[in-house]
Amino acid sequence: MRPLFALFIGLLFGAGLALSGMTSPAKVQGFLDITGAWDPSLAFVMAGAIGIGLVLFRIARRRLPPPSHRVDPALIGGSVLFGIGWGLVGYCPGPALTALGSLDPKALTFVAAMLAGTVLQRVVASLRDQARGLARPTGEQAAAANACGA
Repeated sequence: MRPLFALFIGLLFGAGLALSGMTSPAKVQGFLDITGAWDPSLAFVMAGAIGIGLVLFRIARRRLPPPSHRVDPALIGGSVLFGIGWGLVGYCPGPALTALGSLDPKALTFVAAMLAGTVLQRVVASLRDQARGLARPTGEQAAAANACGA
């Protein structure tokens, strides 16, 4: 039942992104261009998403591990890269995955670069941890820790 629920939620999320225009890089870049021809319509999409997220995260808080409040260089660097990529290309991960259905070459290129960046980050983190003598948990160990609320 869980996979079907996850599929339904993913399809609903993707439909919302497509209907709101979040899969259109031109629309996103119009929203980000506050000094030019600014298009504020995506602010309503964000406000709706934030409102729903606040309610659902409060409900889910009982089942999730406590969030980290640590701000470190990796978080800042990742945030900067995300913002630069979003501003330059007009995609962020959710809308880019949704746009794959259109076979848009820009979306295909963005998702390929996103996946390559994800793999590269994991390789670099693994090498860094090995150099420090730390063992990274396997996928099964991480899943078991998350299931136990660790």
